[in-house]
Amino acid sequence: MAVHDDLLLAAETPETPIAEIVGVGHDLIQQAEVFISSLWRPWILYQILIFVGIFLAAHMVRHIFAPRLRNWIKEREDWPMWRIRWMLVVHRRLRGIAFVVIIWLVIFVMQEVTWNSRSYLLQIIGNLALAWLLVALTTRLIGNPFMRGVARYTLWAWITLRILGLTDEFSALLDSAAFHIGEVRFSLLQLVQAVLIIGVLWIGARFLSRTATGRIRGNNDISPSMQVLAVKAMQIALYSAAVFIGLRTIGIDLTGLAVLSGAIGVGLGFGLQKVVSNLVSGVIILLDKSIKPGDVISLGDTFGWINSLGARYVSITTRDGKEYLIPNEDLITGQVVNWSHSNEFVRLDIYFGTAYSDNPHDVRRIAIAAAQSVDRVLSSRPTVCHIVGFGDSSVDYILRFWISDPTGGLTNIRGNVYLALWDAFAENGISIPFPQREVKVLDDSVLSTRQID
Repeated sequence: MAVHDDLLLAAETPETPIAEIVGVGHDLIQQAEVFISSLWRPWILYQILIFVGIFLAAHMVRHIFAPRLRNWIKEREDWPMWRIRWMLVVHRRLRGIAFVVIIWLVIFVMQEVTWNSRSYLLQIIGNLALAWLLVALTTRLIGNPFMRGVARYTLWAWITLRILGLTDEFSALLDSAAFHIGEVRFSLLQLVQAVLIIGVLWIGARFLSRTATGRIRGNNDISPSMQVLAVKAMQIALYSAAVFIGLRTIGIDLTGLAVLSGAIGVGLGFGLQKVVSNLVSGVIILLDKSIKPGDVISLGDTFGWINSLGARYVSITTRDGKEYLIPNEDLITGQVVNWSHSNEFVRLDIYFGTAYSDNPHDVRRIAIAAAQSVDRVLSSRPTVCHIVGFGDSSVDYILRFWISDPTGGLTNIRGNVYLALWDAFAENGISIPFPQREVKVLDDSVLSTRQID
């Protein structure tokens, strides 16, 4: 009793946050005591028994129909993927759906044959079950698992308090847990409101971002680099607006953060020079359109095509399946070969040699015809073959041809042209010489004397 009197005394003098918390907690405890004491009434006990029976019935419905529903979904091969996913959600929530349907049928029957007060507890349970089910189904529209979980549990908690009529008491309890920084007061209620409001705005910004991104990328009049820049700028604007509006809605003054953000910016400028350099370089790449997704580039020993342009790096995939993340700064300061910057046409050179006994005019004609017989070699651009020198063992040639699909690879097309040259030379009797050396043994040498012995 002494402890109880102390709690009452603290609740009567709410000058401190602790006294406010104790006072609100005392009210909640009293309501809980009243609710627990009412559970022993006969008309409450039989509602609890009806609730247990409905839950068991819903569990039996799931046990019987869930396997059949799953097999039925597997047979719907012609359905679109989104419809199959929603049916799988229904399959997972089959017990909850059955429980809601059964309990509201029972409530409707009880309201027709008896007083409404006899089904009061079942109505509360039915409202909770229906609200929880609707929240579980609607939050499936949120793609991010973390954001979906936050939204789901937050809505569940808020709806439960709303149906039970405890929103005022719970709000007062959260608001009493507060602290001051100067003249600014922060409470746990503000934190919950901030998470809820910013979460909703963040989900809305994410939905708008995805919708606008699809339309921007589907517009062929906008270049790929400008599409990436527009998408990044839009995402930054939407997410920043979500956070700013959310903080302003709960009453946090952001004007005082201007000086702090300036100081933080100076510190970040010194500590994150490389990061900032890559970010600025990324913006420059998007603006000058020097490279764009789909371009084939060479940077040092790396040769591949660009998958995506990020804020900090560029993703490049090579022919052997490796994905390189090249910092944007390296693309700005280094020498980059863009094989498809202004057009897709690429000229390739290969070198070969033939014997001195072969007619150079025939060799040139046969080499050009062999190169043009390869599929990827363009016939619209001239293929040429020139003599580049007279070597020790062969007449040296260069064969130049054009392709329009560098993303298909360069080594493989060179290999195909070499193979075509081999077949054409073999068919026309043209030989490919290799170095040969003739060794002459002198009569009075040591090697000659050993052979005689």
